Amino acid sequence: MKTGAVVALAAVAGFGLSACSPASQNIKRASGGSIPEANPLPSQAAQHTFIMNNPAAQNASHFASQNIGRPGSYADSGMPDLSVAELRTISDQIFQNEGSGNINNLVHWNDGEDFASMGIGHFTWYPAGRKARFGNTFPELLNYMQAKGVPVPAWLPRDHAPWHSKGELMQAKNTRQVQELQNFLYQTRLLQAQFIVDRTRHAMPKLVGTTPGQLRRHVSNNLNAVANTPGGWYALIDYTNFKGEGLNRSGGYNGQNWGLLQVLEEMRPSRPGQEALHEFANAAMRVLERRVHNAPPARNERRWLAGWSNRVNTYRRMLV
Repeated sequence: MKTGAVVALAAVAGFGLSACSPASQNIKRASGGSIPEANPLPSQAAQHTFIMNNPAAQNASHFASQNIGRPGSYADSGMPDLSVAELRTISDQIFQNEGSGNINNLVHWNDGEDFASMGIGHFTWYPAGRKARFGNTFPELLNYMQAKGVPVPAWLPRDHAPWHSKGELMQAKNTRQVQELQNFLYQTRLLQAQFIVDRTRHAMPKLVGTTPGQLRRHVSNNLNAVANTPGGWYALIDYTNFKGEGLNRSGGYNGQNWGLLQVLEEMRPSRPGQEALHEFANAAMRVLERRVHNAPPARNERRWLAGWSNRVNTYRRMLV
């Protein structure tokens, strides 16, 4: 990562948090209609041999522009810009974490869930009439894309998923519309990653501000330690996408949330470096294990712990 000027992360709370290195993406396409394939989509064999550092077809897209535009508000949030290479690496790792790097998993429905999971971040998309317990983030992504000038497939509902169950989605999986949607989501991977980055950026000033006074310096110091470690921004960004910001302190099961804020509170005091990454990962697993303990037994959330552990362990290495 680049080591540019240190930026205050939590000026709103009066603490000297700092950040280390890290773009936004404005993609425009010349024409509407179905999405052409200027980039070859991966073959079935290639899908199962996804290489994190080789984002296929991302540089030369059918979209007219893949420019990374910086909105200029980073100093307020304290989160620095990511280079295109850094953003691509994070995008590929999130895609691997959520969908095994397989294009077929960009339009998905996990067993035991009551919502569809879309895109590289498996953004939640609830059917109409269903309580969005974990947030309805796919419509937020679509709004974000439109604000960036990206035309989304015309048939796509903007609020609620058109399928009411995993079975309905599986029946529609090979239709022209779903194939078009998968293609669209594959071609806009960097923009989806930037959406996740911006979501994390907007949460930064709130993390310390919503923390009880006695914990604020602890949270700010831990955030500072992770942010100033190469690879730390990946951990912060991915966990925010994975389990949310945690800003609703009374959310979660039994009033105990499991977002980024809870991980920073759970961390033992750490210094920047490998120690901070290990402690962040250790704290994340303690928070997730607490979630499983508090979850209604009927949900059987323990079945997901091994996969969650595999994902959290990627935070231990200096990815970018």
